[in-house]
Amino acid sequence: MAEYDFLIRQGRYFDGSGSPSFIADVAITDGRIARVSADPLAPESAARVFDAEGKWITPGFIDTHTHYDAELLVSPSLSESVRHGVTTALVGSCSLSMICSDYEDASDIFTRVETVPREKVLPILREKKCWKTPKQWLAHIDALPLGPNLISFLGHSDLRASVMGLERATDHGITPTESEMQAMEALLEEALQAGFLGLSTMRLKWDKIDGDRAWSRSLPSTYAKWREIARLNQLVRRYGRVHQGAPNAATPLRIFDYVKESLGWWRKPLKTTLISQMDLKGSRYLTNLTKLTSRFTNLLKGDFRWQVLPTPFTVYADGIDVVFFEEFGAGEMALDLKDQVERNALLKDEAYRRDFRKFYGEKLSPRVWQRDLGDATIIDCPDNALVGRNFQQVATDRGIHVVDLFLDLVVEYGNKLRWYTTVANHRPRVLKKLVSDPHAIISFSDAGAHIRNMAFYNLPLRMLKLVKEAIDQEQPVMTLEQAVWRLTGEQAQWLGVDAGSIKEGDRADLVVLDPQGLGQDLESVSWGEMENFGLQRLVNRNPGIVQQVFINGKLAVDGEVVQPDLGKTPGFGRFIPADQVQGGQA
Repeated sequence: MAEYDFLIRQGRYFDGSGSPSFIADVAITDGRIARVSADPLAPESAARVFDAEGKWITPGFIDTHTHYDAELLVSPSLSESVRHGVTTALVGSCSLSMICSDYEDASDIFTRVETVPREKVLPILREKKCWKTPKQWLAHIDALPLGPNLISFLGHSDLRASVMGLERATDHGITPTESEMQAMEALLEEALQAGFLGLSTMRLKWDKIDGDRAWSRSLPSTYAKWREIARLNQLVRRYGRVHQGAPNAATPLRIFDYVKESLGWWRKPLKTTLISQMDLKGSRYLTNLTKLTSRFTNLLKGDFRWQVLPTPFTVYADGIDVVFFEEFGAGEMALDLKDQVERNALLKDEAYRRDFRKFYGEKLSPRVWQRDLGDATIIDCPDNALVGRNFQQVATDRGIHVVDLFLDLVVEYGNKLRWYTTVANHRPRVLKKLVSDPHAIISFSDAGAHIRNMAFYNLPLRMLKLVKEAIDQEQPVMTLEQAVWRLTGEQAQWLGVDAGSIKEGDRADLVVLDPQGLGQDLESVSWGEMENFGLQRLVNRNPGIVQQVFINGKLAVDGEVVQPDLGKTPGFGRFIPADQVQGGQA
């Protein structure tokens, strides 16, 4: 009988700690790393052997910002991430868990924000949702045949809607009663005791509610006074867990609310991670503000991390349906209208167009979108003559203002007008500084959300490519070992979860990849089926890179092929609890 289940031979081994890599054999038995040896092990000692010569052996990647909350209920393989080497995925981001609120509230606070169709998500939750508490959700998750391992935040919008009701939770004139605050605290403490990572909140006003009851109101978390969030954070701090937040880009100075919470002069620091540090085309100065914020906070004994996307932030849009149009009044007015006839009538109105041109022309106000339609390329349209051109070029040819041209095309073609723009991380020099920032974590893939708008499922591979190319050009930003650590061990250690390492005795979550494949275009997107949703979504397909993926010692990807038993009973992954603290004490 073979001593090992699997033997991976003669690959460049990265243990996830940042220590020097070396050529090694790695053996797996009973879901654990049984042996790491610089001396070759006998092939006959294993039931199955993989040749990794010229390849890298790394810990499985950790995706610490996804929105798979609905998808995992019907497609628990989460294969779009696993195929790129992700072995642990985090859900419950941006205040949007699906744990405490009822099925319709959970759907309505999720679908418009994350642009996943309500008509798909609502029936899933209506059928599947049999839980109302964190422990009940965990019992359900434990019964699912998970592909990757799972970690989770408890979402504040979810928590607030469950206790206050959706309409009260989205009324500026209502604050929670003392009994409601105590109910929220009880649910949050239950989650922390069960191993949730902490609390996720949202302050960005443009994230809107779906459905008929509270249509176009902002998420419940945005209606909370800061003292409510601070009170909940007392529990998060006591358990040594994490607050994930999203500041309102329109009020950048409110970032100091988070700074104050994180500081640890007279108490334990509150681990705080915010979305997101980017080199925005439209607000370049914000990058300097974010850098100062994190350095200042951590200098004063805080524990603060920005989330950094290690690639250009490119967004695709159908007509006017794209989230960053919510950040200014004219765009918000159009997106608030469900009826296409009413929307078109608004887009044709001259007074409305004057307002749109006014907002479009504002260049000094804080913003995510650079408001430059000359920096937006048409990629699909019934009029093929427009494909490949930007809106400003077409407007100049027609002798009209670019806003009028854009609105005319939206009225004429609706969502058949497809275009894209890069809003941030467009300058390689600046991006390299961002990913090297010790006060940041490499994150923000948004996997499972914005299914027609963006695709960063291969985020870890993009990070490795960026670092490898810099080394090849003799302009290194960090070592390869540090890059792997930033994607694995660093995040696991900061979050307090058992992941990100493949030393002897560790759980066998690992990836075998061919670095030669990193030379291809990793930013390209294609369409793929969203399993059990009946939808097509933007995905990444990068042949020749990820060869094998192991999750808890089970072979999930082999020869670049996702294995057919991934997502089938019994599952590969499991819920990984955050470090338990006896009695909730530090």
